[in-house]
Amino acid sequence: MTSKPSWRKPAGIFLILLLILVWSVIVATASPWIGQLHILAQAIVYVVAGIVWILPLKPLLAWMETGRWRP
Repeated sequence: MTSKPSWRKPAGIFLILLLILVWSVIVATASPWIGQLHILAQAIVYVVAGIVWILPLKPLLAWMETGRWRP
């Protein structure tokens, strides 16, 4: 028995791409200020910025699979 494909997966993929786009625009917009920091501080800011965008993915992926925001 096959189940009907869910619309949540394409919508979730779209939301993930939108999240990446918005986050990259935010970081790129902040780069002139980040660029004024010491090189080690810049590295820390960019490492944190590279990790922080992943945080909303867990509930989004859970929603894509189950239809609920919490696993």
